[in-house]
Amino acid sequence: MKKYILPFMLMILLLTGCGCVDKTEKLVIGIDDDFAPISFRNERNELVGFEIDLAKEACKRMGVALEFKPIVWSNKREEITSGNLDMIWNGLDITPERKEYMIFSRPYMDDRQVALIRADSNLNITSEYDMGGKIVGVQAGSSSDDFINLDDKLKSSLAAFKTYGTLRETLAALTNEEIEICICDELVARYAVNSCPNQFKLVNAKIGSSTSMGIGFPKDRRDLRDRVQKVFDEMIKDGTARRISIEWFDADLIRS
Repeated sequence: MKKYILPFMLMILLLTGCGCVDKTEKLVIGIDDDFAPISFRNERNELVGFEIDLAKEACKRMGVALEFKPIVWSNKREEITSGNLDMIWNGLDITPERKEYMIFSRPYMDDRQVALIRADSNLNITSEYDMGGKIVGVQAGSSSDDFINLDDKLKSSLAAFKTYGTLRETLAALTNEEIEICICDELVARYAVNSCPNQFKLVNAKIGSSTSMGIGFPKDRRDLRDRVQKVFDEMIKDGTARRISIEWFDADLIRS
């Protein structure tokens, strides 16, 4: 029997240590796949976008596979705490409420809430309180949703407050005159205006306070957060993150 032991052991080593068994780590990244230009599907139904490119580059440098998992944005708490996701990398604002159930990378971009109106609208808005008596819409679960809900005075002043599953649906509601104002992140608002200048215009008014964007992780994944942070710091240092920002926004929006 001994003469068979060595070949058997060699076969086990070959299967387990020489690539026959795939042991590549895979990270599942939660996204909203209808959130241009952060993450969205192009005309060929391929996932593209600013954060898609950042995540792909980071995972490439880490030597890990990745899977983008589209989620209902208002369900992100359940998704990240249930173990369905390793991280959320999708224009995620760092807020006190979100810190209750996830941990974040260091902030890498600044953002703020802005108001979009129809291109033919004559609304005169100089601050959020000029929205009183108007019909306002936001994407459910977004920072815009939080902003309105945390300001009782503002919310009670509105004629109506409507939420939609995606930003695309919110913009469609604005186009179809279901709402008069859409509140959303400045980054996506500017992209919408640039893409459809005959449909939307950006209100030059301060809406709420500025926020910072980060990558979100489950609270028990500090090890993963630190690994991703190390690689992302390298991407900032060598200019890769800035190059990706310029490709999508024609501007370097990455924090130093």
